Amino acid sequence: MCAHLRPPRPRPAAPLPGPGLHRRLIALDLRVFEYAARRHWPGGDRVLPRLSHSANHGVLWFSVAGALAAGGSPRARRAAVRGVASLALASATINTLGKRSVRRPRPALDPVPLIRRLRRQPITTSFPSGHSASAAAFTTGVALESHALGALVAPLAFSVAASRVYTGAHFPGDVLAGAALGAGAAFALRGLVPTRDQLPSPGRPLVDDVPALPGGAGLVMVVNTGAGSPDRARALRGLLPHAEIVETSGSGLPAALESAATRARALGVCGGDGTVNTAAGVALRHGLPLAVLPGGTLNHFAYDLGIEDPGDLSRAVEAGDAVAVDVGRFTSSAGSGIFLNTFSLGVYPKLVKERERWSGRIGGRLAEVVASAYVLRHDHPLKAELDGRRRPLWLVFAGNCTYRRMGLTAARRADLADGLLDVRVVHGGRLPGVRLLAAALAGPLSRSPFHASVRRKLLRLDRIAPGTPLAFDGEVRPCGPELTVSKQHEALRVYRPLTLP
Repeated sequence: MCAHLRPPRPRPAAPLPGPGLHRRLIALDLRVFEYAARRHWPGGDRVLPRLSHSANHGVLWFSVAGALAAGGSPRARRAAVRGVASLALASATINTLGKRSVRRPRPALDPVPLIRRLRRQPITTSFPSGHSASAAAFTTGVALESHALGALVAPLAFSVAASRVYTGAHFPGDVLAGAALGAGAAFALRGLVPTRDQLPSPGRPLVDDVPALPGGAGLVMVVNTGAGSPDRARALRGLLPHAEIVETSGSGLPAALESAATRARALGVCGGDGTVNTAAGVALRHGLPLAVLPGGTLNHFAYDLGIEDPGDLSRAVEAGDAVAVDVGRFTSSAGSGIFLNTFSLGVYPKLVKERERWSGRIGGRLAEVVASAYVLRHDHPLKAELDGRRRPLWLVFAGNCTYRRMGLTAARRADLADGLLDVRVVHGGRLPGVRLLAAALAGPLSRSPFHASVRRKLLRLDRIAPGTPLAFDGEVRPCGPELTVSKQHEALRVYRPLTLP
């Protein structure tokens, strides 16, 4: 046969990892462990065993999460929640699969000085390191929400992982495997629950007729000091030195906003949702773009825009990045108004009144609990005519654009200009708490015997009982016997950053 017709000889297959490679890895792991046992880190004998003990059962990371959440920043709270959730997922994986799959014994403690050893030696198998998995999972989860906070927590996580080798609790390979599993758990969780930078931008459509204000020149920012926001205003002054800052509170707010609008190229406001509502009305009347800096308790509108701190707003103002958003409007025989977030009749307006009555005595969070218990126990359904039928109703809710959920967790809108009202109706009847809870957990376009959810451009109610209160963006006012709720599509231009940090 000719040489060129002979079939090519098969190449030998690459050797697969076998027992020899496994033994070499085990030997390398042991040598590194013994090397670490011989080394002395300044201060390590005193600090690392205590640090390792503090991480038992995740206590250290729960404490760090509590400190982050107490800081008040939405980004820090998200980072804390994601860090704890990632830790929980990693711990569950390690304890159900990892420890039972590879039953590796703990290292012999002979090379480890007595002063370094843990007071109580772990009794579970060695592979992988649960402490390292928890440290890596928590830190990675925090970093996925905030790179800066993740960088602050990382040295602590590295020290905890290193302490497991230094104290003789684990081989280095156990620590590396645990850290890899922990980081993987955090990324797996992100696949299920996206981080903020993965969520769609709610501000649409973009507008190009809003001025860029370098250094904040032309921006007049009215700060409601009653909302507890002077610190944020001072931070904004450092970022936008040419902006004019006006501080006011209480009854002086409307006049301060009207005065600012007469000399501003853009009207700014720092306060809660009620303050922003007042400023939005002034901006609409004067045809001005609005710059919102969150400074209240909830700040739903600012957060849905993607503005959480002065840095977010300053980037948008200097670049002239803005979007057009919808505005809700209600009209009744007792008056009219606008809302940027929510409008409601029934239980919620009464809850707001009770909360305000108690908040000065016991604080806002506890006041919400007391007010909810009081209203659900003593209140009765309102009666109104809806869609031509008079019926008892615990709640009539209209959101400015579609909300993913009504409550329990912070509701969020994926689109601030969809042209629709998110209408949720909770029917009257027994067990109001159960009915309201079911509506809170349900998403849009859902129905049950307890509630109904639809999306509309117009909502009308008639024959409303006298004295019925209504609530809009956290404010309460009396309602007339006839009520119409509608939308102004893309009526307000608002600064927002087009990219998230």
